[in-house]
Amino acid sequence: MQLYNTLSAEERAIMIDDAGKQRLTLSFYAYAQISNPTQFRNELFLAWNTLEVLGRIYVAHEGINAQLSLPADNFYAFKDSIEVYDFMKGIRLNIAVEQDDHSFLKLTVKVRDKIVADGLVDETFDVTNIGIHLKAAAFNQLLEDPNTIVVDMRNHYESEIGHFTNAIKPDVDTFRESLPIIEEQLAEHKQDKKLLMYCTGGIRCEKASAYFKHKGFENVYQLEGGIIEYTRQVKAEGLESKFIGKNFVFDHRLGERITDDIVSQCHQCGAACDVHTNCANEGCHLLFIQCDSCAAKMEGCCSTECATIIHLPEEEQKAIRKGIKNGNKIFKKGKSTVLTFKNNEETHGIFVASPSKPTLVKPPKIKKIYLGKGTHFFPKPSIGQFLIEENEIKIGDTILIKGTTTGEQQLVVSEIFVHENASEKAVAGETCTFKLPFRIRLSDKLYKVLD
Repeated sequence: MQLYNTLSAEERAIMIDDAGKQRLTLSFYAYAQISNPTQFRNELFLAWNTLEVLGRIYVAHEGINAQLSLPADNFYAFKDSIEVYDFMKGIRLNIAVEQDDHSFLKLTVKVRDKIVADGLVDETFDVTNIGIHLKAAAFNQLLEDPNTIVVDMRNHYESEIGHFTNAIKPDVDTFRESLPIIEEQLAEHKQDKKLLMYCTGGIRCEKASAYFKHKGFENVYQLEGGIIEYTRQVKAEGLESKFIGKNFVFDHRLGERITDDIVSQCHQCGAACDVHTNCANEGCHLLFIQCDSCAAKMEGCCSTECATIIHLPEEEQKAIRKGIKNGNKIFKKGKSTVLTFKNNEETHGIFVASPSKPTLVKPPKIKKIYLGKGTHFFPKPSIGQFLIEENEIKIGDTILIKGTTTGEQQLVVSEIFVHENASEKAVAGETCTFKLPFRIRLSDKLYKVLD
C-alpha cells in the first residue's frame, strides 16, 4: 500500500506533459475536530493518489489546509472524495486565477500540530467567534469608509508584489509574527475603527479574526475566500479590482496576475519587476525578485558567489550544500545582504502602508510577432520544444517566451534543431528544439521580437 510520493519532480513533469491533460489548481481549508489525523491523512493520500492529485496538504486535529492540482476530468470524482466527510460537504473550493499544469509536482500530505502555524493557544479563546465575512462588493464598499483600517495578514514577500490600496502590510516573515504586532500597533482603535483583514484564501483571517475579537476589537471583518475568491467575484460581477499587482501563491507559479500593475522592484537593480524566483544554487534557493536583465547577468542566482557555485561539478556542489538547512531562510528575501538594491534602498519598519495614490508601473510594450507554442520540456539537458505555427525562427533571432508562470523571458537563439537535426531556421509546421536556461510550460507562447 503506497502512502508516499515515489516520483521526482522531473519525472512527474514529464508524465504530466505526456498525459496532455488540462489540470486545475485549487485550494481549500476547513476547521473541524479530527480525532485521528494520521488515519485521515492516509485515507486522503490513497484516495487522491489514484485521481492524480498533486499538492501540499496539511492535516491536524483542528482540520485541513490544502493547495493542490488535479486533472480537470477528475474534478467531480475529487469532490466526491472529500464530501465523504461531513465537515467538507459543500466546501468552497478556490479555483486559481491562472492555471498551470506544473503548479505542483508531488503529492505531500503531512500531519501537523496546526494547519496554520499561528503560535496561538486555542484553548485560551473561542476560535469559532470569528469576524464578519464580506464578499467582494461589500469589501470594496468598506474600503472606502474613512473609519476602516485594512490589514494584509500575509507575509512581506507576499504583499510586496500585490496588495489592496492603502493596506497596512506588516513587514514579517511568518503569520505568527504579525498577530502581536498588529494588536500593539492598533491598540488605540479597538472601538472606534473597523478592522478589515484579507489573505490569500481566507484561512489566516479565520483564526486572526477570532484572536482580535478576543483581544477586544469590536468591529472585525474579513474577506470571504481571500484574494482568490475576491478576484473571481470581481470578474464575474464586473467590479473594480481594488487589489493591484500579483497574488503570491505557494506553488511553482509563485504568483498569479490580478492586474497589469507592477508595484515592486527587482531586488538586484531596482527595475520595475514582480517576478519571484529561487536562487539557481540549490544550496541557497533564496526567494527573491529578479528582472530579466539581472537573471541573464547573474544566471538566475542571488549573488556572484552562488553564480560561481552553479558552475562547479555536481559532486562539489553537493559537498558544499551537505548539511545545510535553509528552512524559512528562503523567504527572508528582504533581509539578505546579497540583494544589493533591496538591502540598501529600503528600510524595514514594522508597517509599510501603500500611499493613497500608489505609483504604478506598466510593463513596457514589446514589438513582436507570434511564432508558436511550447510542446515539451526535457529537464536533464534543459531543452525546450516548440511547434512553429506561423512565420519562421532562425539563428540570431531574439525571441520572447511568455507564460503565466514563466513570465516573459527573452534570449537570442544560437542554435536550432528541427526534427533532431541542426538547422539554420524552422518554419511554420515544423517542430524545433533549442537549449533554455529555464523550464517552459505547455501553455507558453513563443514570439519573435522585432526591432
